[in-house]
Amino acid sequence: MQNKPNLIIIEDHPVMREGLAAYFTKTGRWNVAGTASCIAAAKDLLRITQANIILLDIQLEDGWGLDIIPWFAQQTELAQQTELAQQTEFVERNGLNEEKPDSGKPIMAVYSAFDDYAHVNAALSLGVKAYITKRRGEQELEKALSKALSGETYIDDTAQTKLHNTANMVNLLTKREKEIFSMVKTGLPNRQIAARLGISHRTVENILSCVYDKFGIRSRYELERL
Repeated sequence: MQNKPNLIIIEDHPVMREGLAAYFTKTGRWNVAGTASCIAAAKDLLRITQANIILLDIQLEDGWGLDIIPWFAQQTELAQQTELAQQTEFVERNGLNEEKPDSGKPIMAVYSAFDDYAHVNAALSLGVKAYITKRRGEQELEKALSKALSGETYIDDTAQTKLHNTANMVNLLTKREKEIFSMVKTGLPNRQIAARLGISHRTVENILSCVYDKFGIRSRYELERL
């Protein structure tokens, strides 16, 4: 196959990482351009390696894998601005017709054990084009990546069900839960929320615990990303 898509795999589990790399290489349909086990290594790799699609795990050994996406977008924008400035200078100096650099960006895909609303929604809001849970095997993963490359958005059935079931969950919150949820989304700490509502700090924590349960999440950090 000519012009194989360049694939970068970012996965902290060595057996999973090596297995995925071996599978995609063996198909003959992909070029595995590199792998990384953590955010730091991924950033180093992405600075020097071009990819058509980047496959991310969410939980990496040194942080949240999705944080790579805004970082990479910023790096890409800076690189394009530099390239455009250099090209414009060259064109003006040599009296040539200007051609804009290729602005194609790698497609982001997620392969994760998380199938809850919070993680799927956070990934999609960051522009992820394929979300596949690790309940799915390599063949469905490859299908998802191929569809993403063709311009489609692919969410596997497990994640899709959770996404749809929870999409309107805010409407199921009580009035007080909605108030606290809204304040958390603005970044207010629990003590300030308690002061504004005239309730105890412990009451805020208890109500947030109920909200976490309803959304299927475990922390305030995840709630803020909904």
